[in-house]
Amino acid sequence: MSQTVLILGGGVGGLVAANQLRKALPKEHRIVVVEREASFAFAPSLLWLMTGGRTAGQISRPLARLKKKGIELVHGEIERIDAGKGEAGVNGRTLAADFLVIALGAELAPETIPGLPPAGHNFYTLAGAEAFREALARFAGGRLVVLTAAPAYKCPAAPYEAAMLLESHCRKRNIREQTQIDLYAAEPGPMGVAGPDVSKAVRQMVEAKGITYHPEHQVKEVDTEARVLRFTNGVEAGFDLLAYVPPHRAPRVVREAGLLGESGWIAVDRQTMETKHQRVYALGDVVSVPLRLGKPLPKAGVFAHAEAEVVAKNIARAITGKGKRASFDGKGDCFIETGDGKAGYGKGDFYAEPLPQVKIQPPGRRWHAAKVLFEKDWLRRWF
Repeated sequence: MSQTVLILGGGVGGLVAANQLRKALPKEHRIVVVEREASFAFAPSLLWLMTGGRTAGQISRPLARLKKKGIELVHGEIERIDAGKGEAGVNGRTLAADFLVIALGAELAPETIPGLPPAGHNFYTLAGAEAFREALARFAGGRLVVLTAAPAYKCPAAPYEAAMLLESHCRKRNIREQTQIDLYAAEPGPMGVAGPDVSKAVRQMVEAKGITYHPEHQVKEVDTEARVLRFTNGVEAGFDLLAYVPPHRAPRVVREAGLLGESGWIAVDRQTMETKHQRVYALGDVVSVPLRLGKPLPKAGVFAHAEAEVVAKNIARAITGKGKRASFDGKGDCFIETGDGKAGYGKGDFYAEPLPQVKIQPPGRRWHAAKVLFEKDWLRRWF
């Protein structure tokens, strides 16, 4: 009997789940991906895009390529989700599924900070990174600010990488002496969930570049005309060029579906990514997985990828009766770009008790080269 797996979202998690399911299941079973965007952009490379090292075409792939693999693609807006029935409303019609996978990521909400959207550039989107690159090309010196507008966001290393890459960029353009670079962070330290040693190491990387780091500065509003950031602690900071990470929240359709737990995100079994609804899974940035230290598992592509592998294996097992039950182990890694063709590398077990066990390798050319290879391999493998 033919069964349908409906995957909501064509990001990292959705793509990996769809590809793995297509390989594991006989052709009579349908794999359907719903995504509103026509193309996929490889988020780790947005940092290179914003500093001129990549073009949009180099880091993007058309999702229509999935069709050649036997994966159905529905291009449109998801209007509703009924997890109890295992269905979703898309473009005015209902899509029913035997298994439902919610991989819709996090919704970026810069508009929740008054004045923020027109004042700077959201480098967590393709359009925002491109716009910042154009502004950076016109920048001849002054106050360059990188801002995290909320203490929790996906890709925890990214704003710190951005600041260091921008510092390197300014040196290459011979405008470093005319440029003050500040990083204002809502969080108390870099990558806090990875532990104090990692946090200290990343902070040292940033400050060694002459970048001024301001932790625990929660922005409350931006005066666009005066080019001034105002923080809840009473501090005000001027800027000439602003790159920011916006606040994140669960997508509207997920909020309206009543799927959120106390965390404001979907609650799942931390080994299988199963929700409270039978045959309904959620993975990636749209979920919250609590850790013993009181913080959630970071939102990062490496975890979405691993979770998707687990979900795909378990759905395939449920349909075919073959294979062993898979379990997500909380392990992950990431590169930390520092500029000048170098990067650090962090790896560890975030499910370790009582605290995550994460170690970081100092910056070197080998890790930057490894990230370049990872980018090329990822885009080749899944498209």
